[in-house]
Amino acid sequence: MIYVMRVAMLHVMNEKSERLRQARINARYRFASDAANALGIVASTYRAHENGQNEFDFAEAKIYARKFNVDPVWLMGEAADAETGGPIPIPKPAEVDPPNAGPPTKLVGPGKKIPVFGQAVGGVDGEFLMNGTVLHEVLAPPILSDISDAYAVSVSGDSMYPRYEDGEVCFVDPGRRVRKGDYVIAQIRLEEGGALLAYVKKFVRHNSSELVLEQFNPQKELRFEARTVHSVHYIALAGNA
Repeated sequence: MIYVMRVAMLHVMNEKSERLRQARINARYRFASDAANALGIVASTYRAHENGQNEFDFAEAKIYARKFNVDPVWLMGEAADAETGGPIPIPKPAEVDPPNAGPPTKLVGPGKKIPVFGQAVGGVDGEFLMNGTVLHEVLAPPILSDISDAYAVSVSGDSMYPRYEDGEVCFVDPGRRVRKGDYVIAQIRLEEGGALLAYVKKFVRHNSSELVLEQFNPQKELRFEARTVHSVHYIALAGNA
């Protein structure tokens, strides 16, 4: 009996994860990480829901459904059958008229410019606001010239001196995997509905419970609850731009 129940639970989880994947693709998010960024959640959390590693509840289903434009009850798999009395068909992508002009293509390659973000808030740990305000644009270095979503940030304060100085520009590759010892920009939302704060630090670890970063001046470790972490992106190089 226990074995049968376990198989049934696995079947429900697989169905839910498959429906979530289907909804994400239909919503035109090519990669799971793209959807996670749009949702404002940690990519590993979303991937665990989509690949069936972890189950998601109805509250989370409503968040996903709102972003992917589907019924949250449908996302719950067989739970939807129980609540509606029958299966709900898989949603199809919305049909729209073809555009009469294409959007401008993002420039890649030599000569590409990328935005520089950063607005100092006077934090003791050198944090700064990441509110989407572009300070200016700079030419992308060759290592990032073919990265369509590359960007840069202006360092605030001397918390990472001598590695980075106040006002120095860090060039960021958001798609590169981060490893221990890498230098990163971590975006943190300390309060629900609060502003995103960015920290340029040395990466120590990031797991399901916390993100740990190293600071040089004064030397210490910064710890953030995993639920507050918006993103952790790799710093490819830095310099005066």
